[in-house]
Amino acid sequence: MPKIKTNSGAKKRFALTGSGKIKRKHAFKSHILTKKTKKQKRNLTHSGLIATVDEKNVKALLGMK
Repeated sequence: MPKIKTNSGAKKRFALTGSGKIKRKHAFKSHILTKKTKKQKRNLTHSGLIATVDEKNVKALLGMK
């Protein structure tokens, strides 16, 4: 059997935590920042976790089971 290739877009966007959860960054933080408030931009800075319903699909893209 050939090896499964990791999806290039997914490996740039997601990271694994030590406990096996998948970290993600918030959207809407890259451009058109002048009209967004300081509070909004600050809250978008923090990383979050993938929703449990999406974990199966993201792990498949990353080549994990």
